[in-house]
Amino acid sequence: MIHVITRIERPPKKLIDPFREIGTATVHEACGRKGAVSYAIKPIAKGVRLCGPAFTVQCHPGDNLMLHKALERAQPGDILITSVGGYYEAGYWGGLMATSAVARGLGGLAIDGCIRDSTEIIKMGFPIFCRGFSIRGTTKTVLGLINHPLLFGDVFVRPGDLVLGDDDGMVVVDRNECEAVLEKSVKRIEAEKKKSAQLKTGVSSMELNKLDKVFEFLGLVEE
Repeated sequence: MIHVITRIERPPKKLIDPFREIGTATVHEACGRKGAVSYAIKPIAKGVRLCGPAFTVQCHPGDNLMLHKALERAQPGDILITSVGGYYEAGYWGGLMATSAVARGLGGLAIDGCIRDSTEIIKMGFPIFCRGFSIRGTTKTVLGLINHPLLFGDVFVRPGDLVLGDDDGMVVVDRNECEAVLEKSVKRIEAEKKKSAQLKTGVSSMELNKLDKVFEFLGLVEE
């Protein structure tokens, strides 16, 4: 069995960069409402954003050995998408690992588990999404998998998929759909700008979205 797959396909930079200014909710809608990661996985601080290709890491519960290997193999801009087998009561990532990740130019960490040294990491500006914080240490004795598809926050993630995160949450875009989703996202932004301009004139959201017929169909009664 191959534990570490080193060669993966990533979206081209010209497709990744435009997503940096687009909100995750917009992208999720443009994806056909696919790819939304569980709300339990949150940014460690307000304003933290993720945007980059997924570099997937499967750790054994309570062990962070494979994260150290991922730090060695990941390329600049990669997001470490990490599963820990459902065992959350441990700090799988800390300040020293974040220091290494910053030095190596990684794009961030998203872990379906906990981290520690959060204050230090926030100060250094390394972007992380996680379930929470735990001071409990981990072992470094069990093999796992790198760059194999995995289930992350209820979403199936393949190496090289585009990962986005902001204050509203995370969304994963299939690597092969990035161009189409980007185009739909831009169109959605333009449409929402027009709607916003109409709402500023005092038009109600009921009228704008033609919801009267919906309420009529549902049999709404007002007195």
